[in-house]
Amino acid sequence: MERLVITGGAKLSGEVEVSGSKNAALPILMGCVLAKSPVTLSNIPHLKDVTTSLQLLATLGAQIMIDERMNITVDASELKDFTAPFALVKSMRASILVMGPLLARFGEAHVALPGGCAIGSRPVDIHIKGMEAMGADIRIEDGFIHAKAKRLQGADILMDKVTVTGTENLLMAAVLAEGVTHLRNAACEPEVTDLAIFLTKMGAKITGIGTDHLVIKGVDELNGVDYRVIPDRIEAGTYLAAAAVTGSTITVSNVEPVHLKAVLAKFIEAGCDISTSERSIKIDCRDRQLNPVNVETQPYPGFPTDMQAQFLVMNLLASGPGAIRETIFENRFMHVSELTKMGAHIKVEGNLAVTPGQDRLSGVTVKATDLRASACLILAALVAEGETFVEQIYHIDRGYELIEEKFHRLGANIQRLSH
Repeated sequence: MERLVITGGAKLSGEVEVSGSKNAALPILMGCVLAKSPVTLSNIPHLKDVTTSLQLLATLGAQIMIDERMNITVDASELKDFTAPFALVKSMRASILVMGPLLARFGEAHVALPGGCAIGSRPVDIHIKGMEAMGADIRIEDGFIHAKAKRLQGADILMDKVTVTGTENLLMAAVLAEGVTHLRNAACEPEVTDLAIFLTKMGAKITGIGTDHLVIKGVDELNGVDYRVIPDRIEAGTYLAAAAVTGSTITVSNVEPVHLKAVLAKFIEAGCDISTSERSIKIDCRDRQLNPVNVETQPYPGFPTDMQAQFLVMNLLASGPGAIRETIFENRFMHVSELTKMGAHIKVEGNLAVTPGQDRLSGVTVKATDLRASACLILAALVAEGETFVEQIYHIDRGYELIEEKFHRLGANIQRLSH
């Protein structure tokens, strides 16, 4: 088992380059199944979830090539197997995204019910109902979703709630369907937009990209392209939050500031000095006491749920009371008990976490409970007195590339240990 040990108190400085977006890379990798010729992807992060996705594609029969610059070529022209096994799916919920492409191109998909972070109920019923509306015959048996269709048919689908993976799966199913599909109440996240742009470059016909109403006119086939995945906005936000809690100034590069509008507004409200260029963000929090902020998570373009844990740590160290309301997942305050071990004062009532503001935390041994909880524990450790040991860091390796190396280059006292 590995863990991180962090000694608090160091100031951060310098520049950190953001990796490619995990949440964009995973659906795009699954989208390679739709292409009849090889796809080459760049700016793919080297993460556990990416490795799992490649293992899944290889299990289906795809040919995978990776060069020294982490450019990945996926040739899914001759898939022989249409089953996504539980051994792979259990560790990564995004595996469900192979269902739409398999069903659309081959008329058959057998996908184990997904796993991933234990942050609340994330049912796949919207995926299933949408594909049934497109004519698929679906049954759930022995822990698997079994789906078949001679050829999917265009349909008018109103999703009950905004769902990123639901939108992505149905979008990929629709691009090869016969006729026109309307996806209403679609997710508008940059990662969904990136997938839609990728599909159009392969030959898909999609309008309404970036809005909550996607219109897809099915085509007969898609072909491979070269495509660069967008930067990871959540990784960028995490490093900005690290500068905020440590009273530091850093520059975050290889980022799309427009994807972080709601987050940057809260940094400014917290008293941070923010300046942006086309591909970078500079934050200056030197000699400043953070202001508390009230945050409510919302689907994009609102404040992202994946940044609430980081802002909870900012509020902990702010000059007064602040509140975080989580509206996306019902079980995403599991990190609160770990922060409490560090001396944090947090009152949780339902989906609301309130902090009075305080000026110190103490280093102890804590356990990461999910991906973003891992990040918030590292932020807390950067300012805690003494050493903090963060265990169960396999969660963080699912979403942050070389996190201890990047923080070390910024001046943090952090290292990875095996024990």
